[in-house]
Amino acid sequence: MHTQTRRTARIAFLAAAVAGSLAWSPRPAHGQAAEPKTAEQVFKNIVELKGTPADQLVPGMQFIASSLGVECTFCHVQGKMDLDDKPEKKTARAMIAMTIAINKNSFGGRPQVTCYSCHRGAEHPVNVPAVLDADAHAPTEPKATAPASTTVTVDAVVEHYIAALGGADAIHAVTSRSMKGSILAGGNETPIEVITKAPNKRISITHMGDSESYTAFDGTAGWLGNKGRPARDMTAAESGASGLDAEFYLALRLKEIFTQLRVGRPEQIGGVDCQTLIGSGPGHPPVRLYFDAKTGLLVRMVRFAETPVGRMPTQIDYADYREADGVKIPFRWILSRPNGRFTIQIAEVKSNVAVDDARFAKPAPEAK
Repeated sequence: MHTQTRRTARIAFLAAAVAGSLAWSPRPAHGQAAEPKTAEQVFKNIVELKGTPADQLVPGMQFIASSLGVECTFCHVQGKMDLDDKPEKKTARAMIAMTIAINKNSFGGRPQVTCYSCHRGAEHPVNVPAVLDADAHAPTEPKATAPASTTVTVDAVVEHYIAALGGADAIHAVTSRSMKGSILAGGNETPIEVITKAPNKRISITHMGDSESYTAFDGTAGWLGNKGRPARDMTAAESGASGLDAEFYLALRLKEIFTQLRVGRPEQIGGVDCQTLIGSGPGHPPVRLYFDAKTGLLVRMVRFAETPVGRMPTQIDYADYREADGVKIPFRWILSRPNGRFTIQIAEVKSNVAVDDARFAKPAPEAK
């Protein structure tokens, strides 16, 4: 593959991840109520994962690859994914069947046992405890934290967050933002723009020389595209996650977005004591929100993508909070997944800029 092509593909993937694609979906996006196709209806030679929603198959394969620390070609023939030429593919099918059976028989079908349970990022599973490499046994588990204080409530955490940002009035006074900065990944730095508009419109534009990559949510659904190529609609899960990132007044709408919101155990992130809230909804995995116990600011969000073989985590760390027209916002976001990590650093913010709604709309296919 040509170097520029690889770079374009990599940055396009990262730009898509800015919007939280393949993450938690708070609600189905409008216009995507049609019955989803299954994996065997879209892909060839599906054996163990028949009945799986088609848009979960690729995330499932990414989950397996990350769990074993391998690339797709470890099991698949390059460019001919449906072939069964490699014995590793047949082994993978047997392992998928095994974990499904274990979870069905022992955990009520919940994905408690996954590829990662044994492989832990290695091609071969670990079945022998490691010997000590020092006289003192280093603890492998995180230090126990104190139980959540009975005085801490969901309302108290949310109200502290709103106050930390500048208060409800200041938050409502801003209706749009235009941000410019850089996306840093794999030692490369690429210019990026992020434009947001209340109540829930957002587009990120990654500039790559003469090309551009787009990730957008138009208020009801998300789309992805590259300059000179047809844009595509996001899947329901991608679109829902993109909609969550597009929530302009997130702090004010937490209790509306998450139909169930409860206080979790306090934890430390980088030596900072944090209060946690766990948000969920019917049929969706939980989302964990971490707030600095002193400042009240949101410092981390962890959410999950459902795959047929386990949940794929996405972690977003928010840092470098600065005031922009009366409201504190993070100027740095670090997005981490098992198969990738990148940082967005904002350098310039303009508030209440005029932005036409057409800016967020998926472009129509070019006439031939």
